Amino acid sequence: MRAGARWLLGARAGLRWVHLVLGGALLMPYLLLTQVGVGVAAGGSNALNSFPLTLIAYAAALPLAAVTGLVGLVRPLSVAAVRAMCAVPGELLADGPARSWAARWRASAWWTLHLGVGAVISGMSLAGPPLAVVLLAVPFSETLRRSPFGQGWFAAQPTAYAAPLLGLALLAGIALCSAGAGALLARLAPVLLGPTAADRLAAAEERATDLAVRNRLARELHDAVGHALSAVTLQAGAARRVLDSDPEFVREALAAIEDTTRRTVGELDAVLGLLRDGDPARADAAPAPTLAADLDGLLARTRAGGTTVTAHQDPGPAADWAQLPAIASREAYRIVQEGLSNALRHGAGPITLRIRVHAPGGQRELEITMTNPPARTGSAHEGGRPRTTGGRGLRGAAERAALLGGRVDAGPHEGRWRLCAVLPLGTAADGAGR
Repeated sequence: MRAGARWLLGARAGLRWVHLVLGGALLMPYLLLTQVGVGVAAGGSNALNSFPLTLIAYAAALPLAAVTGLVGLVRPLSVAAVRAMCAVPGELLADGPARSWAARWRASAWWTLHLGVGAVISGMSLAGPPLAVVLLAVPFSETLRRSPFGQGWFAAQPTAYAAPLLGLALLAGIALCSAGAGALLARLAPVLLGPTAADRLAAAEERATDLAVRNRLARELHDAVGHALSAVTLQAGAARRVLDSDPEFVREALAAIEDTTRRTVGELDAVLGLLRDGDPARADAAPAPTLAADLDGLLARTRAGGTTVTAHQDPGPAADWAQLPAIASREAYRIVQEGLSNALRHGAGPITLRIRVHAPGGQRELEITMTNPPARTGSAHEGGRPRTTGGRGLRGAAERAALLGGRVDAGPHEGRWRLCAVLPLGTAADGAGR
């Protein structure tokens, strides 16, 4: 009994009634327009004074509502109202405008149903309660019992006392119709406003894009911070060892540590700012170092830790690297940075770096080769295990190369550890015209 009362008169039923009344209000412009047309067609009659003409105008207003329901923005507006007032779980409803015609037709059907049923419930809610009040007052008013309103039904004493029962039944009927209509719309909302196959595919693609961008930001953080920590650790260790014997080297190492940390903090702040703003799609706007502008500084900071780095570049002058595509220059820098970090953490001895652009078979490629002596005992290189499958850094370098259609190979080679990355740049003709 209590559950039935809540279903009829509870807060959820009240919100659904408000939702229905809102639908009735939205139908009024259509209804007023069709009432004018019906009145003209009926010889200039006022459709408001004729119940049959009002029903005809109501029937004519529904197709007009259905046509306007095809507008793409109708669905998000309807979904927002349903979520707020109909107690329908949000995950059962679609987000965003209707993209396909199937979704538009479903949204139109919902719009028409909402406005049509809402207009009926609104009419009952407007006319029914005043009539119920009059019926409740009939036994206590001689004027009401004998008024033309009663048609003589309540003139006799027994029927006069039956009028309040009719009034209560009328109120109960209105509440029952309102609760039933609200429950019906709530049940149909996921069917007519739920996501279509196209919506689910678009949502999956959006999630995949967002995940890919976040993975890219994670790689940026790993490469920048990981390299900085490795370089700073070596620089600080080297400075400590010669603190008393070589003050000049200590000053250079401290300057390199300051420069490395300042640059890394800047990159870290840019990436965290994108994540904090909740808009990772702007990742391309984040400043990123490039091979053309930042390679020399990267090599200098690595050498400041006491590690010998021999670089061979073809073409030689750094300005020539500015001709590379921007994305290739960024990813190449990160690959070199990860290769140096990997060598600093796990290698031993000097590092040899070769970077060249060549065009085998007419296809221009950027080739990065980095070698260093085998790892010290107990390191991750020991036993010839390639770090490409285990370490996040080299795996991230392989993902960067794959993004451009290239590849990364890492592992023992002729008694040394070698990392080789190949990034395609297009045809030789493309390079000539760049």
